[in-house]
Amino acid sequence: MTAEPLRVLLVEDNPADARMVQELLREWGPAPLVLTHALRLRQAVDYLQHEGFHAVLLDLGLPDSEGIATFARAHAEAPSAPIVVLTGLHDEEMAVKAVGEGAQDYLVKGEVDGPALYQSIRYAIERQRVEDRLRESEQRYRSLFDGVTVGLYRSAVDGRFLEANAALVRILGLPDREVLLATRATTLYADPEDRRRWQTVMERDGEVRAYEFRYRRPDGTVATLTDTAKAVRGPDGNVMHYEGAIEDVTELWRTQQQLLQAQKMEAVGRLAGGVAHDFNNCLTAIFGYLELVAEDLHTDSPAQADLGEIRKATQRAAGLTRQLLAFSRQQVLQPIVLNMNDVIEDVQKMLGRLIGEDIALRASLAPDSGNVRADPGQLEQVILNLAVNARDAMPTGGKLTIETMNAELSEQYAEFHQPVVPGRYVMLAVSDTGVGMTPEVRAKVFEPFFTTKELGKGTGLGLSTVYGIVKQSGGYVWAYSELGQGSTFKVYLPRVDAPVEVTHRAPEPEGTPAGTETILLAEDDDLLRPLARSLLEKVGYTVLAAANAEEALALASKHPGPIALLVADVVMPGESGRQLGRRLAPLRPETRVLYVSGYTDDAIVHHGLLEPGLNYLQKPFTPAALARKVREVLDAQPR
Repeated sequence: MTAEPLRVLLVEDNPADARMVQELLREWGPAPLVLTHALRLRQAVDYLQHEGFHAVLLDLGLPDSEGIATFARAHAEAPSAPIVVLTGLHDEEMAVKAVGEGAQDYLVKGEVDGPALYQSIRYAIERQRVEDRLRESEQRYRSLFDGVTVGLYRSAVDGRFLEANAALVRILGLPDREVLLATRATTLYADPEDRRRWQTVMERDGEVRAYEFRYRRPDGTVATLTDTAKAVRGPDGNVMHYEGAIEDVTELWRTQQQLLQAQKMEAVGRLAGGVAHDFNNCLTAIFGYLELVAEDLHTDSPAQADLGEIRKATQRAAGLTRQLLAFSRQQVLQPIVLNMNDVIEDVQKMLGRLIGEDIALRASLAPDSGNVRADPGQLEQVILNLAVNARDAMPTGGKLTIETMNAELSEQYAEFHQPVVPGRYVMLAVSDTGVGMTPEVRAKVFEPFFTTKELGKGTGLGLSTVYGIVKQSGGYVWAYSELGQGSTFKVYLPRVDAPVEVTHRAPEPEGTPAGTETILLAEDDDLLRPLARSLLEKVGYTVLAAANAEEALALASKHPGPIALLVADVVMPGESGRQLGRRLAPLRPETRVLYVSGYTDDAIVHHGLLEPGLNYLQKPFTPAALARKVREVLDAQPR
């Protein structure tokens, strides 16, 4: 294979010197060589702009250029072509300057023979190729170094940044690399203790991995960063510098915190539901026996007043359990399509009395606010609880603002507010000009029993009730607040296109309805079972009482006459009340079913809604409420 000829540009204005160079290169050289001759720098520049050369032989003394300026112009036109200066001037200072400017060699005419000249050209070409490869490698390194999204750095032992990439400049929110290189790594930590711990781990292990710390950017925002770094040691074992990578994990950290908060709220909700279940059984018993005692006493008995106080306390306790069930999303909803503005206007007068005269109430309701599907009573509770919370945050007065508007929650919003589903919503915002909250308080504000009020001034269930109702209604609630700057609570409920539904509340019947039918009662609680049996028998029913599903089925199979109604607790050991109802249906198809429970579960409720056709009575209930519900189910038209 024939070697590729070397293309060399000779820039020489003296024809004799040009012929000498041609003769020297023609007589000696293992590889073919093509020599192009230029008499002027202008001609050489034209060649360099339009043709490619492996090397340039350049005389510094030309008619149109002299000295180092000749080299500078030629090198500027072809920076990748190695230039060997071949001049008649024996000037060491000029030689040093030319090599310093980028010349590959400096040769003097008459002092170099053919082999030396050819060798110099070959060496110049090889050195240029090596420099080009190094330059390309440096460019690839720099491209990688500056192209990654992770902040890379090298820092001195005293904390001075020696090198950093563009990503680190961006992560730290600095204007440019120069400002970063003038910054010490020790100043990055919002908490100086974080840096001391970093230094301790580095001195002990020689490295840190995903070390998390908080950093305050120049614009005041606080970011969560992680640093993975190692100590680079010299031959003597001493640390020369540190090399590391810094990542901005602010959004990941925020998402993790939201997930942990959601998991914590879910766990607390399950606990609250279980507590409410047992507590409601006790309250139902108290309500029942309270009425029995009241009936046995003369209406003028002094004990009636005491029973009245017990009744008030029991009703208050029942209200607490309702709030617990609301938080744990285990209450039965009766949602309808409604307009948020209508609900606010209905409760506005009540709000005025609730917040007092020293607080100005302002409503800013968007006229085009869309409709939502929610339980109107529960939505009223959300508004009232938020208003009470705002009132308590303004002990010396202030302004309370209620706003509504349509909102589109985007994918980007959902990323920052897990677990939001992007889509169309109606927003309800309740804002106050009160004392505000610290980040620590804001993180716990929806937790049940958490309160900043003094002992005896609040249960800590108001905002947790709001949280549960909103979540069970398919929405989201967020708190925005700064200490001394007031607070805003924003509720987002899914927007629906259906028209508003009109409902009418039926009047509460007077008295205690009675009956003569046979009722099958399945209740596992030993305190409630005899009480419920006694209450139902007192108003005329025949009651077959069982402690579990198996006993109830056995009683149903033995009873010779019809059984008009099954009253079953939903949650029982063994088979649930729902399972009992399904097993009883083939045996007694005419028997209707009424489920009772201290809390709802997936056995009969899905997303807060009863399965179609099911009848349900929430504990705790009074004897009159039980009698009315039983009569209502028995008198209902067949479906």
